[in-house]
Amino acid sequence: MTIAPSRRRVAVHADHLRIVGVAAALVAVAMVGGAAYSGSSGRLAAGIRIDGIDVGGLTPQAAESLLERKSAQLGGVPVTFVSGGQRFAISPDELGVAPDWAGAVATAQSAGDEVAIIQGFRRFELGLFGMNIKPVVHAYLAAVDYEVGLLAEKVGRPVEQARLVRQGVSFAVRPGHDGRELDRARAATLIVSALASLARSGPVELPVSVDRSTVSAAELATAQARAEIAVSAPVRLVVAGRRIVLMPRELAPMLAFQSSPDGGLVLGGHAADAYFAHLQSVTDRPAFGAHFAAAGDHVQVVPAQSGLVLDVPGSAAAVLAAAERAQDRVAKLLVDTVHVGRTTAAAEALGVTGLVGSYETVYGGVPNRIHNVELVAHLINGKLIGPGATFSFNQTTGARTAAKGFLVAPVIINGEVSTGLGGGVCQVSTTVFNAAFVAGLPITARTNHALYISHYPLGRDATVDYPDIDLRFVNDTPHWLLLRTFVGPSSLVVSLYGTPQHRRVVTNTTPLTVTGPMPIAPRLDASLPPGDRVIIDPGMPPTATSVERWVYAPGGKLLSDATWYSNYQAVPEVVLVGPRRPPPTRAPGTASTPLTTPAKPTSPAGKATPATATISTAPPATAGGTAAGAATAGAATPGAATPGATMPAATMPAATTPAATTPAATTPAATTPAATTPAATTAVATTTPTLETTPTKTHASTPTAAAA
Repeated sequence: MTIAPSRRRVAVHADHLRIVGVAAALVAVAMVGGAAYSGSSGRLAAGIRIDGIDVGGLTPQAAESLLERKSAQLGGVPVTFVSGGQRFAISPDELGVAPDWAGAVATAQSAGDEVAIIQGFRRFELGLFGMNIKPVVHAYLAAVDYEVGLLAEKVGRPVEQARLVRQGVSFAVRPGHDGRELDRARAATLIVSALASLARSGPVELPVSVDRSTVSAAELATAQARAEIAVSAPVRLVVAGRRIVLMPRELAPMLAFQSSPDGGLVLGGHAADAYFAHLQSVTDRPAFGAHFAAAGDHVQVVPAQSGLVLDVPGSAAAVLAAAERAQDRVAKLLVDTVHVGRTTAAAEALGVTGLVGSYETVYGGVPNRIHNVELVAHLINGKLIGPGATFSFNQTTGARTAAKGFLVAPVIINGEVSTGLGGGVCQVSTTVFNAAFVAGLPITARTNHALYISHYPLGRDATVDYPDIDLRFVNDTPHWLLLRTFVGPSSLVVSLYGTPQHRRVVTNTTPLTVTGPMPIAPRLDASLPPGDRVIIDPGMPPTATSVERWVYAPGGKLLSDATWYSNYQAVPEVVLVGPRRPPPTRAPGTASTPLTTPAKPTSPAGKATPATATISTAPPATAGGTAAGAATAGAATPGAATPGATMPAATMPAATTPAATTPAATTPAATTPAATTPAATTAVATTTPTLETTPTKTHASTPTAAAA
């Protein structure tokens, strides 16, 4: 029982001793073997090659010398590069190719040098398996890029598809070829590596990518057969009741190939574009919506016209289909009908059948002003105003800017005549105001000019200044209104067309009244004799007037009674004044003699007789029998007008009837203006009405800036 365990311990101990012994033996063998294969540290390990040259066992100096010698022998020997049957010879010296042999030898040396025991095993491994080291290569990059560029031009070529070639009305197939392109980056690396190598094994293939042709000769053969049928006889085209013959010589240049399984014949190219453009000039008809033609008192609806437009793609397909048929070679071209704008029924429903009101003013001035009048007249021409809607001059024209074509011309700015963009626009706004005025329409916004302008009807001018000062009137008729402008060489007519209302318009204009003293603007002129005064601009005192308008329905009912007040700023009298007289001199010891002043002439009442100043108004623009008047105002001092003085009123223009009558003959005594303004002459304008309006009164404020 006690003997068996003792024998087992002895056996285990013996096994341990044997393992230790084997390990010790192996270590001894390794040490001996490593020492045996470690070799000399001054020589390169056996089995090492540099660029394919065996340098094992050589000293580093000997290896480097060997490699330099072989490389020098090949420096002028070219390497042949090939591509697509072309051959190109390039030598290392041409591109400055220089391998770093010293660096390669240093790499080889470090590969076999380790500590003694490990070095032996490492060299044993190199001797058994070997190692080939490629040197780092230097080259002139600019020379390499230049050479690669030359090769790319010679090797590369674009892909060329096979195609149909036409000669007259005959077609032939011209073969194509694949495209080739040199891979420049790969080619540069390959060329430098091949030139640096010490092993020359034959021509080197350049890396080239191929772009394959996508059109086959079989496809073109089918297209050729179809083309020959297409030009075998004329094709007859039918469009809009007309017949057109397309001859083979005309059709042949239009045939083109498009890759497809069925032969891909199409009509296309410049010849097809030109031919169908000619067809469009024959078949197409412009479309326009219904609009209005107006002249004088008459207006009528011009019916809408539908347009015709040739369907070019559809028609081209129809022509080709007919051309590919041996019989029935007739193609019906496709034409689309288009409609634009307002229909005739819609235009007739607007109720624009006659003249509602019209006015004419005469214009002139510098070319820029005339240009602006014509431009803004064009902007408002054709404006349609719905029942109950308000016409706004500023909203219709928008800002008067240079981008729209407005030019610089005379304007009134802060009561002074100057120049500004859009001068002359107020000629149009004044004419529009008077057209609405004689039509008996409610005018909801109107502002007089800062200065009195004699060529406009007294008290009936209207200035505008975007966006602050506007002209607005309301269409209070049950039908639409059409605003039309007619620009002549020296006059402008604004007409409002709609359903005639047959309203009667009666007006009363108060005389132009002086409301303050004449401002004097003296200017010293040293060239004048002392004390002399010369008036170079008579100026004008501040004035005011008003216009009252009564609008009656055809049956005599008063529809509206409105008054427009106009206040005009003064224009200073400009006087040139000579220098002061020098004081009188007397001799020493001479007594002074008192001066006597002659008495002023007196009137029978014993008061001084005042001087008089005359203010005249030029004839206003007319629409029918319009006359002009003149006014005078008394003045307390020379050159100054007496406030409150009146001038005989100018006769106002009749809107549509040449004869003027006094309102006393047609208006109740309560509304007769003759009782309060005996000097005023009234004018009656007959238009055409239906709707009653609430009497309104408007007051005009003085503008700060406006285009005269």
